[in-house]
Amino acid sequence: MGHPRQKVGEVLLEVSGVSLSFGGVKALHQVSFQARERELCAIIGPNGAGKSSLLNIVNGVYQPSAGTISFAGVQRKSMSPREAALGGIARTFQNIALFKGMSVLDNIMTGRDAKMHSSLLAQALYWGPAQREEMEHRCHVEKLIDFLQIEHVRKTPVGRLPYGLQKRVELARALAAEPRLLLLDEPMAGMNVEEKQDMCRFILDVNDEFGTTILLIEHDMAVVMDLADRVVVLDYGRKIADGTPEEVRRNPEVIAAYLGVPTEADREAVAEGAG
Repeated sequence: MGHPRQKVGEVLLEVSGVSLSFGGVKALHQVSFQARERELCAIIGPNGAGKSSLLNIVNGVYQPSAGTISFAGVQRKSMSPREAALGGIARTFQNIALFKGMSVLDNIMTGRDAKMHSSLLAQALYWGPAQREEMEHRCHVEKLIDFLQIEHVRKTPVGRLPYGLQKRVELARALAAEPRLLLLDEPMAGMNVEEKQDMCRFILDVNDEFGTTILLIEHDMAVVMDLADRVVVLDYGRKIADGTPEEVRRNPEVIAAYLGVPTEADREAVAEGAG
């Protein structure tokens, strides 16, 4: 199973005993897993399993109530989204978060913000080093536009594009930050079969050509089994499996979580309650 890619490297991201609560509701409970350099790791689970909450912790949107995150060898308890972006973590969202009135090119340029060193005044005057820097960033963005095959819409306002292309622009904006770790939250949700096939190909190309580590949330199990090197499974905020796609596919707890079949542990709990 999976797609043959370059060999994975050292551990890039380590999530250790992470818990998250909203009031009295536990969204995550002592979740631990690793993602290695150049690995494509899928996070799966039924609705409400805590998948998006986990990504929100990794890129600093939420702060865990317990546990730690280590990224590129630096351990932390909390971090802001900007610190995450500066450190090399980029993110796409379930709901497209683009500037609909701006062109494709300008939307992708906003992904370069963390890379810009000129002062706001220099950028406003578009003078000297700021002008050279702008040209360098634009050159990088143009390469991404070619890479993701959206040259024909580069000057089109994003709001006029079909859904599948908007998703591709959002991927380009995330890549514009040159991340070491790319978090993709249901990048294929709402797509037709052809759009899904295109997005799968681009995700594999990103992993292959840029060596980017990818953490992917996806509901389409056929996509997960084909793309992922490794799969982490959540259910009710707990990790219930972690392994290769084939190992996870055969795991009784995973089958039970998706099909609603009671496990041996469930039956024992029911028997104890009856006793």
